Amino acid sequence: MTAPAADLPMEEFEYDDAIVRKFAVATAFWGLIGMLVGLLAAFQLVARQLNFDVPWLTFGRLRPLHTNAVIFAFVGNAIFAGTYYSVQRLMKARLFSDKLSKFHFWGWQLIIVSAAVTFLAGITTSKEYAELEWPIDVAIAVVWIAYAINFFGTLAKRRERHLYVAVWFYIASIIAVALLHVVNSLALPVSLTKSYSVFAGVQDALVQWWYGHNAVAFFLTTPFLGLMYYFMPKAAERPVYSYRLSIVHFWGLVFLYLWAGPHHLLYTALPDWAQTLGTIFSVMLLAPSWGGMINGLLTLRGAWDKLRTDPVLKFFVAAITFYGLSTFEGPLMSLKSVNALSHYTNWTVGHAHGGALGWNGLFTFGMLYWLVPRLWNTKLHSQRMASAHFWLGLVGIGFYVMSMWVAGIAEGLMWKAFDAEGRLVYGTWSDMLPTLNPMYIVRGLGGALYITGVVLMLINLYKTIKSGSPSTTRASAAPLAARPLEAHGKWHRLLEGRPLTFTLWTTVAVIIGGALEIIPSLAIESNVPTIASVKPYTPLEVEGRDIYVSEGCYNCHSQMVRPFRAETVRYGEYSKAGEFIYDRPFQFGSRRIGPDLHRVGGKYPDFWHYNHMLDPRSTSEGSIMPRYPWLYQDALDLDLTQAKVKAFRLLGAPYSDREVEEAVAMAQAQAATIADGLVSQGLPDIRGKKIVALIAYLQRLGTDIKKAPAAAGGK
Repeated sequence: MTAPAADLPMEEFEYDDAIVRKFAVATAFWGLIGMLVGLLAAFQLVARQLNFDVPWLTFGRLRPLHTNAVIFAFVGNAIFAGTYYSVQRLMKARLFSDKLSKFHFWGWQLIIVSAAVTFLAGITTSKEYAELEWPIDVAIAVVWIAYAINFFGTLAKRRERHLYVAVWFYIASIIAVALLHVVNSLALPVSLTKSYSVFAGVQDALVQWWYGHNAVAFFLTTPFLGLMYYFMPKAAERPVYSYRLSIVHFWGLVFLYLWAGPHHLLYTALPDWAQTLGTIFSVMLLAPSWGGMINGLLTLRGAWDKLRTDPVLKFFVAAITFYGLSTFEGPLMSLKSVNALSHYTNWTVGHAHGGALGWNGLFTFGMLYWLVPRLWNTKLHSQRMASAHFWLGLVGIGFYVMSMWVAGIAEGLMWKAFDAEGRLVYGTWSDMLPTLNPMYIVRGLGGALYITGVVLMLINLYKTIKSGSPSTTRASAAPLAARPLEAHGKWHRLLEGRPLTFTLWTTVAVIIGGALEIIPSLAIESNVPTIASVKPYTPLEVEGRDIYVSEGCYNCHSQMVRPFRAETVRYGEYSKAGEFIYDRPFQFGSRRIGPDLHRVGGKYPDFWHYNHMLDPRSTSEGSIMPRYPWLYQDALDLDLTQAKVKAFRLLGAPYSDREVEEAVAMAQAQAATIADGLVSQGLPDIRGKKIVALIAYLQRLGTDIKKAPAAAGGK
């Protein structure tokens, strides 16, 4: 029988709140930066002149900077602040190592700065939410391991026998993110700034969206659910509504989430079995997700009066509601009939931001308003400013999401519209822009309102910090040895007292889904049937593809013609899995702000591409695409061409010894052929410039198999 608490020997200790303060300040700072970059990118789709004709400010380079800054800088720092604050108190122990805590903080900030510099410089892998090149990927792994050691070390030195529900979600997040990051980042380096994925084509797409969907699951969802289970009861001063529902919520999410990634690839060249599996498990996710939402909201039972006056609870309730909406919308969009309309449209953008800014953003703001006064031993400077922030954020994200819903549904319907004679109603991309432009404006205004609220928060928190002083929290608790493990009880209660066993079972639940999807796709050759006419890219085309990736063209253009009449009429023959076996990484895309390019090869002459990249309006009236004048000025660097071809051969591309040895000469010869043809038509000689390689790559796309008859329009 366990001794009464009053009879147990007590130990006194201090919590390390200094590291929590650092992460809290970083959260607020990077939140503003990441959202300002997003606001500029949003208005670039309204006014193309905001690209400023400079490479580091084009939409293609800013968009990955925005997504990574919001996800990994803003949300990431919020996760670390919240977990470090709560795990110490839940385990009644100081963090395992002050040195690891500092290494974690400064290492993560250095990674964020490195990401910003490399993205603006055009150094990217193009893989969604995983665009960073291999040296930074290695740094992420090292810092994440430091975080894991610090976290699990704290569990080891705990004075509380049982793991509270929030800790379950933290454990799952740490294990899953490590697994996802390592597998998806496997690549063969060519230089410090260039590498190629070890996976290719549809296999690379499957691995990427196994990672991409579950980065949302285990970086943007499960850690925040852990924070919800800690901070919501604290703010409401009420216990969690249902312990049993917490168990169902946790194990349901951890097991089901890893299966759902293929729903991002419906109607693509991915094998049908994988697509169907992704859809089934996406729909199943609705049950545990809504169970968690209900558990969070009903924790407020008996605290409704406080909700009317406490801005912290307002933020938490709105955030959890957005979590419920997003986790309903995700399964809905994974249904094939809905996905046929929604995929590649702005509907997906609205869905993503409803989660990131509605769920993660609003919850983070509420957490900061609760944490900062306690970390600096003072009161919040202004409840009214916090309430004003709440309404600005709620209205702002409402405008954003609804405008993207309208734009997305309109896009999907316009893409599929035929007239009475069977012709496309919207033959060119520019035909659709007048309908979309008002929604882009509303989206930008919504974003501006949201950011105005963030500025108010920064002022409020700054004045709060100035009015207080850093606090040192002391506590006392009995050592773990004085708290015997329960010898009997319900199975989960017993599991909670054994962190190692709990972690192992969590790891098994995390691994199963991904393994049963990815391993068959890699091991069974018939999943990716080869096409005899499909050949590796020439050395010049390899360089052109790298330029395409560097400029962020993948952010606006897909390379995947789906098997719909509207797409085959507009673009040509639908895409086959065997066409992508030499694509590292794949370029299926996640969104279209311009036409699909998989069949663009040979559709237009070289001089059309020359003029289009120099001034898109000269070939496509009304286009919102930026200009790329630097491609006509920057020299084409062939120093790594041979190394790149060698890397591709090592990864399975059938280049001969001669093709490897003469890679540079072959690239120069192909460039000369293209350049001479343009010179003969009165254009400048571009053989030594980047644009010639990009033209070579674009002219190759989709030409390895016989194309359908050319269709009208497309630009």
